[in-house]
Amino acid sequence: MYHYTDGGLRNVWLANGYKVRKTPHGDAVAIHDIEGLTETLCKTFVQKPRALSRTEFRYIRTSGLLLSQAALGSALGVDAQTVARWEKDKHIPKMADKMIRLIYLEHANGNVRLKSAFETLRAVERAMNGPQPTRVVVESKGEHWESRLEEGDELNEEMEPA
Repeated sequence: MYHYTDGGLRNVWLANGYKVRKTPHGDAVAIHDIEGLTETLCKTFVQKPRALSRTEFRYIRTSGLLLSQAALGSALGVDAQTVARWEKDKHIPKMADKMIRLIYLEHANGNVRLKSAFETLRAVERAMNGPQPTRVVVESKGEHWESRLEEGDELNEEMEPA
């Protein structure tokens, strides 16, 4: 069996569905259907009768819902630091435990409005924290220069100078 430790998980063992290859740098493990494995783990965690561990909570957030701490916090009405504390060293409130379970189940069951809402949260977050304008345009204006930032494709290193 393979001890699956992705995302800090310590209590997951794979009986099959993986392949180990020897490499010059050690063993390399290939997981068959990683998305299916992630979905199965998240569904197992949300159905367990006891409270989620911090690691299980984080795994559902990051691997199952693909949400940042800020995005989940926004959905739950708390800030990102509160979610970070839950995942690091604090007790996860029952409300947060129950809500992430419900949110994941709705997401996994194809709730289109929920998926759309989370995609909007991710898009806003990417816009706020993602890549900034990639192009600096500088123009000569008589005896001085003026510059502006523009959005655009990644810089093309092979562009010819004017």
